[in-house]
Amino acid sequence: MSNLALFDLDHTLLPIDSDFEWGQFLVRHQVVDCDAYQRRNEQFFAQYQAGNLDPVEYLEFALGTLAGFDPAHLKDLHAQYMREVIEPAIKPQALALLQRHVDAGDLVAIITATNGWLTAPIARALNVEHLIAARPELDQRGHPTGRLAGTPTQGHGKVVHMHAWLDGLQRPFDGFERSYFYSDSHNDIPLLSVVSHPVATNPSPRLAQHATALGWPLLHLFND
Repeated sequence: MSNLALFDLDHTLLPIDSDFEWGQFLVRHQVVDCDAYQRRNEQFFAQYQAGNLDPVEYLEFALGTLAGFDPAHLKDLHAQYMREVIEPAIKPQALALLQRHVDAGDLVAIITATNGWLTAPIARALNVEHLIAARPELDQRGHPTGRLAGTPTQGHGKVVHMHAWLDGLQRPFDGFERSYFYSDSHNDIPLLSVVSHPVATNPSPRLAQHATALGWPLLHLFND
């Protein structure tokens, strides 16, 4: 495999934010304190869009919610969420883009700020083997404790986690002929700036402006 292809998840491979929609799913099915949870979820989402989210604060809010459920109930909820929310949001354009890199023999991974408990089944549904995501601390049953294990995979953290993942594979970053990163978010400019082929995908206005100034390609995956 001569090339590396990295993909953000939310609003890049999916036309939705899987983390925000999980919160909305919990509210819709009335399995949380609806008013309080929705208000907090929307506040965090607005902070993320503005670029001033505290990732640890948000992740421990999200993971703390997971910890409050019985494991069997949580598993059933996630399966229902996949059926109702994620599967309808998986578009052929995204699958085709991923497949082009697979067919080229590239090393493909999703790298997301969303926690790995929520996103691992999504990566499988997208047929992507490798996932780099925020890691929830798990108890002896494999159930989230409500705390974050390690550091967030957001902003420059994505660069750090990418290098750690590649080191674990014994595939140093500078050994790839080309490296791609597809993302919609200005929060991902640190990793977009590191790869040889950054692609602003369904870009936010701030990222589109930055990408245009630097001559990065813009890909409107769900609008073309």
